[in-house]
Amino acid sequence: MNERKQPGKLFCFGLGYVGRRLGLKLLAGGWRVAGTTRSLEKAEALRKHGFEVHLFDRGHHLADPQRMLAGTTHLLTTIAPDAEGDVVIGQQHERLADLGNDERFRWAGLISTTGVYGDAQGAWVDEETPPKPSGERGRRRLEQEEAWKRLSRRAGLPLHIFRLPGIYGPGRSALDQVKSGSARLIDKPGQVFSRIHVDDIVGALMVSMEKTRPDDAEWPALYNIADDLPAPSSEVTRYAFELLGKTPPAPIPFEEAAKSMSPMALSFYADSRRVSNTRMKEELGYELIYPDYRSGLKAQLSS
Repeated sequence: MNERKQPGKLFCFGLGYVGRRLGLKLLAGGWRVAGTTRSLEKAEALRKHGFEVHLFDRGHHLADPQRMLAGTTHLLTTIAPDAEGDVVIGQQHERLADLGNDERFRWAGLISTTGVYGDAQGAWVDEETPPKPSGERGRRRLEQEEAWKRLSRRAGLPLHIFRLPGIYGPGRSALDQVKSGSARLIDKPGQVFSRIHVDDIVGALMVSMEKTRPDDAEWPALYNIADDLPAPSSEVTRYAFELLGKTPPAPIPFEEAAKSMSPMALSFYADSRRVSNTRMKEELGYELIYPDYRSGLKAQLSS
């Protein structure tokens, strides 16, 4: 059942694209929002919006984590693991475990990736699909999930894992790529991706943060957060050109495009899969704001 609760305090490790947008929504609803960033410049900008911000990464330890995490009712981590593992658990596992003994603490969330499923050759995957990551990025994420599961079992944390596909939204979409002149139509036959608008990530997280799971529910809770329309990236890019009234360039074979791709982009193209969002809809009861890339890009263009 859903149960409307009083505003609490979110501590977010990684106030980046998703964490910042979630935090702004919560601040508007009367929540306290604290968290971390790696940049002093970003920290100062976030503080102007009402965030309590601390510098944190491999080189910056939290000076007084007990005080900084005091009063936390909800905890979210968006920080990706590196070659050494999960920096949050690595540096803060004892204090995180203490949260399980705090009667005020209600929810823990981990942002992961659908990359843990690996290559499904265009088939559908859901939360029951055994993870089989095909690249280093997916393997690290799966190891991160397992580390948080162990902490959850040991400390009694109500852990929720959210697996995300390609994230888009204001400042990070095919529209922005077309406007900047960096958009390319990459042709890889049979390739298909799932994606999700950042506002739908925030919406699903907020529903989960308010939702009370049954006492006999198994932990962690696991959700794919994706829209309804998996599609090739070239299809999305063509639509962005169309919305902007521009003529798309000629398609580039993937083999040629791959020579100048970042490791992150290559990891996306290594796999082909369609991600089911049925559990998100049925268990969380979340209704998508942007059920497909068309509605998401149209809304961005008109905003």
